[in-house]
Amino acid sequence: MAPEVLRDEPSNEKSDIYSFGVILWELATLQQPWGNLNPPQVVAAVGFKGQRLEIPHDLNPQVAAIIEDCWTNEPWKRPSFSNIMDWLKSLIKPSTP
Repeated sequence: MAPEVLRDEPSNEKSDIYSFGVILWELATLQQPWGNLNPPQVVAAVGFKGQRLEIPHDLNPQVAAIIEDCWTNEPWKRPSFSNIMDWLKSLIKPSTP
């Protein structure tokens, strides 16, 4: 969940963008997020301490950038789903000269 949701603050589509970043991280790493923490520890780490999951150094840099953009602290600075789809499409379709 997005930090603002964990803090019981107003949320909108940008909170879903944060969650999508976590899902993308899961798909890219094949790991369970925060597997070493219990739920209250996750709330504290993400919602109140600003911690994020570690992005592996060997991850495609474009995918890593999408994940990081999804996890921006300020929800209004997170990309839209439309932007994310454009970025993902560019990763799977070679650009034509």
